[in-house]
Amino acid sequence: MSDLVTGDAVVLGLRPARVPSRALAFALDLFVYLTGYLIVSVGLLFATASLDEAAAAAVTVASFVLVLVGVPIAVETLSHGRSLGKLACGLRVVREDGGPIRFRHALVRGAMGVVELLATFGSVACIASLVSERGRRLGDVFGGTLVIRERVPGARVMPVPPPPPWLAGRFAGLDLSAVPDGLWLAVRQYLTRMNQLDPAIGAAMAAKLADELVLRTGAPPPAGVPAAAYLMAVVHERQSRDAARAFGRPQWQEHQQQGAAAALPYPAPVQAPVPYAAPAQAAAPVAPAPEVGPVRPAGGSGFAPPS
Repeated sequence: MSDLVTGDAVVLGLRPARVPSRALAFALDLFVYLTGYLIVSVGLLFATASLDEAAAAAVTVASFVLVLVGVPIAVETLSHGRSLGKLACGLRVVREDGGPIRFRHALVRGAMGVVELLATFGSVACIASLVSERGRRLGDVFGGTLVIRERVPGARVMPVPPPPPWLAGRFAGLDLSAVPDGLWLAVRQYLTRMNQLDPAIGAAMAAKLADELVLRTGAPPPAGVPAAAYLMAVVHERQSRDAARAFGRPQWQEHQQQGAAAALPYPAPVQAPVPYAAPAQAAAPVAPAPEVGPVRPAGGSGFAPPS
């Protein structure tokens, strides 16, 4: 019944589903898939009447794998984690960082489900879910997923604040494939609660997270962009890509993004990324830093967190 909490004691806002609701959703899905399998088997029985026993057995095994393994994987991929049973029970399969799942996540879950759900009649999955703190079965552990409850009264996920308008489309060409889900989760948790933190501590956390993103993407930190605004823009870019991959993106939005990227070109790449958190300088600044814009130490780019 408690919220999902990260290792930094930050509430994510997602509620993991437990064994009873997951078992009911699986029973509904299994009933639908078995009904479809029986219909397909009857049709194949008449279609393969002229075949020998070996060919008929091969067709039977292929239909079993296709209907009871391939169809659930396709359904979870196309519906982004909401099968018929999960939709009826108000459940959804998501990544560990709360994002929508992809084909590889559904494939791992489906492959492990053959062993822990079908072969053992769900006993292995029940034991794993009861042992796991977040109710995850083996397919969730290996696939990096989590089954959550969507219909929870009062549960609300804090939205990530939007980046400044002048950063729209600036990171459209950034390679985000090497950024792990754990880092995305940490960035999202910081952005949704940065106004609740002490300014000095928040600035230091933003600089550290921006450094890690810069190292993962292999691109230099953009000149003149504060660390928090950089994090907002990169998270917004990832969310836009996930939304475009899941639901498609209107053509006018693509043109608008391309125009914004052309108006604000990304800085030229260098040999090695320069971190946001540059070493502190011995000399004190003559005047206080402005409210907007970075504090740029001499001899480096990026931002030094307040001492």
